[in-house]
Amino acid sequence: MKTKIGLKIAFSVFKLLFLLFVTSCNSPEKENTPPNIIIFLVDDMGLMDTSVPFLTDTNGNSVRYPLNDYYKTPNMEELAEHGIRFTNFYAHSVCSPSRTSILTGQNSARHGVTNWIKPEENNRSEFGPANWNWKGLTKESVTLPRILQQAGYKTIHVGKAHFGPFNSEGENPLNLGFDINVAGSSIGQPGSYLGTEGFGHTGGNKARAVPGLEKYHGKDIFLSEALTLEANLAISQAKEEGKPFFLHMAHYALHAPFYSDLRFAKNYKDSGMSEKAQAYATLIEGIDKSLGDIVLHVKDLGLGENTLIFFLGDNGSDAPLPIENNYSSASPLKGKKANHWEGGIRVPFIASWVIPNENAFSQEKLPIAKNAIQQQMGSVLDIFSTLSQVANVNSPEGFVMDGFDLKDQLMARQNKIRDELFLNHFPHNHRSSYFTSLVKSDWKIIYHYQVEEQPLYELFNLKKDPFETKNLAEKNPEQLKIMMKVLSSEMKSKKARYPMKENRPLELIIPR
Repeated sequence: MKTKIGLKIAFSVFKLLFLLFVTSCNSPEKENTPPNIIIFLVDDMGLMDTSVPFLTDTNGNSVRYPLNDYYKTPNMEELAEHGIRFTNFYAHSVCSPSRTSILTGQNSARHGVTNWIKPEENNRSEFGPANWNWKGLTKESVTLPRILQQAGYKTIHVGKAHFGPFNSEGENPLNLGFDINVAGSSIGQPGSYLGTEGFGHTGGNKARAVPGLEKYHGKDIFLSEALTLEANLAISQAKEEGKPFFLHMAHYALHAPFYSDLRFAKNYKDSGMSEKAQAYATLIEGIDKSLGDIVLHVKDLGLGENTLIFFLGDNGSDAPLPIENNYSSASPLKGKKANHWEGGIRVPFIASWVIPNENAFSQEKLPIAKNAIQQQMGSVLDIFSTLSQVANVNSPEGFVMDGFDLKDQLMARQNKIRDELFLNHFPHNHRSSYFTSLVKSDWKIIYHYQVEEQPLYELFNLKKDPFETKNLAEKNPEQLKIMMKVLSSEMKSKKARYPMKENRPLELIIPR
């Protein structure tokens, strides 16, 4: 009898010790596993290129507009339901500046990439700054993927890069901290979206042929789908290696040329829209399917509770829609890609955990509100700061970042210490040329440089006039001076490069 009791006690003690051993071995490893991170970046995706309503009324309630009912993005809708979307999220007005800012956390006026980078040559424009950073990022640049790589992340770039011209260090994402580069190079648009055209190698624009992806050449597959398949393969590889992953999923869509993704063409054939507008809608639905496929793959791998996703566009919409009085593909916002109005710089932003679970360790550290709307300003500058905190990594000492940690805002709270400023500096020629804009809380100023005559000023109260219908520059000279002084201070602090005329910088002129 005593022997049986002794055996039971011994077994119980062994069982307890075993459980303690398992717990001590497994729990810390599980809790210390860094979160996986996905930046899902869509080229030229503006605030209205989605069925998710981002604009709100004066009470903060979402408002649907006709374009929200035209586009079909059910996976974006689901992501927004699981997380939080920002109504006032800013990017620079063209692609390379925003993409460089995402990787560096710096405003374009500071890092100097103030225009889209032309692969073949310096496209400064006639009056552009002689010393703008047209060579882009280098091996020495401090970048988000580099510091994540050094912390043990598997860093993956898929799709459009556009970080430097041909024969530069920035041409290859592997020089910037990525372990894997799929289809990224100096080009800013695809030569073709079709596998049957080799994505530009055998048809379309051969000067912009998408590199790599040879295994899909000649096949009936769309570029967005091929990139998605490669992204999922890389995620699987990271899991097999036991590494957390950082995926920079940077689709070439929605950039021109506007090929129709035939998988979705039937959804728009009776819409009454132009052929190009229908093709653009299929591009949108294609990237939405990509989002859904990647989310599903992460779930199937059992990584959903530990994977964070940021979904956003890199500048305003370039949808091929008619322009009427400067309102077009961002309507009711004014302007579109490369314009100085809100339609050129406001982009969709959604943050969510792939599988929300407030008890998951990573999500306890970074809780995200569900089905929430954040009206406080955010920007592409905040991504570096936020993800550095999420991954518990530090940038080099002395490195200057212009963004803020979004932690409080992701919980649908206000960040009381952020400055509510966004500077968009564009000293080049495009749809809107040689301008700098500054949003400061409710106010926005646009300064048009004096390349031919005196400077021009635009001043808007975005709270009262969100669609920029009334220029108050002449009616409110005091506010104009206040905003010009703030603008001047921002430019000086970032050592911005000004447009040039007759070898002299066209510096700001503050009205008296």
